[in-house]
Amino acid sequence: MPPFWSEYLREPWNLVAFGVTAAAAVFAFISGSAFLAIWAERKVSARMQDRLGPTRVGPFGLLQSLADGIKLISKEDHAPAGADRVLFRLAPYLAFCAAFCGYIALPFGAGLVAHELSVGAFFVLAVLSSEVFGVVLAGYASANKWSLFGGVREAAQVVSYEVPRALCVVVPVCVVGTLNLTTMGNLQVGWFWNWTAFHDPFTFLALVVFFITATASCKRAPFDLAEAESELVAGFLTEYSGFRWSIFFLAEYGSMFAVSGLAALLFLGGWHTGLLPFEPAAEWGFWWGNLLNLSVFTAKCWVGVLVMMWLRWSLPRLRIDQVMTTCLQYFLPMACALLIGVCLWQLLAPPGLTAATRYVLSFGTLAVVVLLAVSVLKPPAMSGPAGHLPGAWAGRATPLTAGRK
Repeated sequence: MPPFWSEYLREPWNLVAFGVTAAAAVFAFISGSAFLAIWAERKVSARMQDRLGPTRVGPFGLLQSLADGIKLISKEDHAPAGADRVLFRLAPYLAFCAAFCGYIALPFGAGLVAHELSVGAFFVLAVLSSEVFGVVLAGYASANKWSLFGGVREAAQVVSYEVPRALCVVVPVCVVGTLNLTTMGNLQVGWFWNWTAFHDPFTFLALVVFFITATASCKRAPFDLAEAESELVAGFLTEYSGFRWSIFFLAEYGSMFAVSGLAALLFLGGWHTGLLPFEPAAEWGFWWGNLLNLSVFTAKCWVGVLVMMWLRWSLPRLRIDQVMTTCLQYFLPMACALLIGVCLWQLLAPPGLTAATRYVLSFGTLAVVVLLAVSVLKPPAMSGPAGHLPGAWAGRATPLTAGRK
C-alpha cells in the first residue's frame, strides 16, 4: 500500500494516507461485521428457541440493526450525577480502541495486513486484553456499586483466563517456530491436513482450550458475569445508554472476530481454503488471489463467531466462583500439559506417526463437520406438541392472522 500512495503523495503524506486507508478499512470491517452479527445473533437465538427473530425491517429483517442504531443515536446521552464524567465518557472508546488495534497485526491474506509484526501473535493478545481497562473504568466512573462489581469481576476473569489462552498460543508457536502471523499462515499452505490443528493431538486440543478461553475473554456467555442482569443489573453497563452503550457492544463483536481470526491463523490454516495445493496470491496475482484469501479468512472468522453464539444460547451462565474454578483448576493445568506434550511430541515422535496423526485428525474432523452440517440443514418437522393447536403449528398462524379468511 505505501508504494501505491508514493506515486501520488510525498513522504510523510504517503504514510499518513496509508494509515488512514488502513484504519478506515478496519473500521468498516468491524462495523459491517457487527451490523450482521447482531442480526445473526437474533436469528440464531430465535432458531434455537423456536422463534422467528427480526422479519419486518428490510428483507429477512436485515435492516433491524440499522433501525436499532438510529434509535440508540437518538437517545439521550446521560451520565449519573455522581459519576466521573471524563472517565465515564472515555471508557467505551478505550474499550473499542483495544479491539480495533488487534486488527493492526492480523493478516487477512498473503501480505494483506496493516502492519506485519515479528511478534504479531502476542501483540494481538496484548492489545485485546487491554479492553478490560475500559470495562474497569466504566464500572469505577459510574458511581454505582453494581457497575463497580461488574468491572472488578471482569478484571479478575480476564486476568485469569489470559494465562491459559497465552499458553495455548505457545503450542502452535512451538510447531511452526515463529510468532509472525503472516509466516504462520504461509506455512499452512496446501491441503487442509497441513493445518497446525491437525499436527498432533496436543495442537488439536489446544485449539479447543484456546477457543473456550477466548470466549471467556470476550465476556460471552456462559462467562458473561460482568454483565449478569440477574444479580448485577447489567454490571458495568448499568448507567450507559444510547450511543456509548452501543460502543461497548461494537468492541465486543470486534473482539469476537479478532480472536476467531487469531484462532484461524494459529490452528486452521489462516486464509487458505485447504482445497488448493498452492498460494492463490502467488498463482493468480496479489489482488485476485487475495480476494479469495479475504473471503476465506472472513468466512472462518464468521464460523468462530457463530459458534460463540451457539454456546451462548445453549449453556447456562456460570457463577463467578465456577468461572474462576474452571480456569484455575481445569484450563490452566490443561494448557500446561498441552505445552509440555507438544514439546515432547516435537522431540520424540517419528515422522511416520506425525503423518498418520495428521490424516486421522483431519479426516475425522471433516466427517464430524459434515454430519453437523447435515443435521443443521435438515428441515425441521412441522408437527407441534400433541393436543396443542395442531392447526396453528402446521400453518404457523399468529394471533393477528389466525382469524382471517
